Amino acid sequence: MKQDLMKGVIDMHVHTNPDLRLRAYDDFELMEAAIRVGARAIVIKTHQGTTMDRAYLCNRHNEIVHGETNNFTMFGSITLNKVVGGINPKAVDVALRLGAKVVWLPTQSAKNHMQKMNQDLSQCVEVVKDGKIVPELRSVLELIRDHNAVLGTAHIAPEEIFTVVEAARDMGVKNIVVTHPEWWIVGMSHEDQLRLVKDYDVILERCYAQNMGGGKYKSNLADNLELIKEVGYKNVMVDTDGGQTENPHWELALAEYMQYLVDHGIPEEQVYHMTHTIPAKLLGIEE
Repeated sequence: MKQDLMKGVIDMHVHTNPDLRLRAYDDFELMEAAIRVGARAIVIKTHQGTTMDRAYLCNRHNEIVHGETNNFTMFGSITLNKVVGGINPKAVDVALRLGAKVVWLPTQSAKNHMQKMNQDLSQCVEVVKDGKIVPELRSVLELIRDHNAVLGTAHIAPEEIFTVVEAARDMGVKNIVVTHPEWWIVGMSHEDQLRLVKDYDVILERCYAQNMGGGKYKSNLADNLELIKEVGYKNVMVDTDGGQTENPHWELALAEYMQYLVDHGIPEEQVYHMTHTIPAKLLGIEE
């Protein structure tokens, strides 16, 4: 790459320790890696609830240790799994007031996820019933709208995504990200992704690799490249969904991802847009 696209890069989907599953970095190690490469921001995610308090501690540590030598910011989030009571407006309200920037719908508790994993559906968190969003989700969407936060669709099914996105847009939610639609658990076709962009102007998050089970991962890079060429770069956000011990460390994975796109014909200014401009706008920060 002619320019160092890691300078000022933003990744809105990285997993860290502490976690029920061992991650490659803890919060502080990820922060230090981000500072080393000149990143602008990262959103840390957990399936076990919230990370905005952890992000606060990272930023405070950065301020104390590094002073004003960098402009890196760690951001937190909430994931609406069973552990926080599912679609829980009170939990979302507190998380957003404490600084969370992203509200993810259920991941491991999603009905779609649990169906694909052949798990007990009595323990799932539903977002859509009888073709409509559940009442609690309406309250959550109002909170996301009022805080100008980001809605992530997480692990719900494609048909549920359409229902949720339409409701969110009707309610005035501006920042909508369709979470790794390429992952087999979500399994959204290119045609449906194109239709979502055309009809609702959402952002499609396309991640570095996907978990195929048994500790095995499949690269998404070739399919991501094809999708970017089909839908256009203006509605695609490049993230890693990184942090797994089986994959390269976050900064290596992201650099490889961007280099792959450039090597296969995506102009650097378009890669910049997908890794800097889109997430900066979603987070409400300067690039």
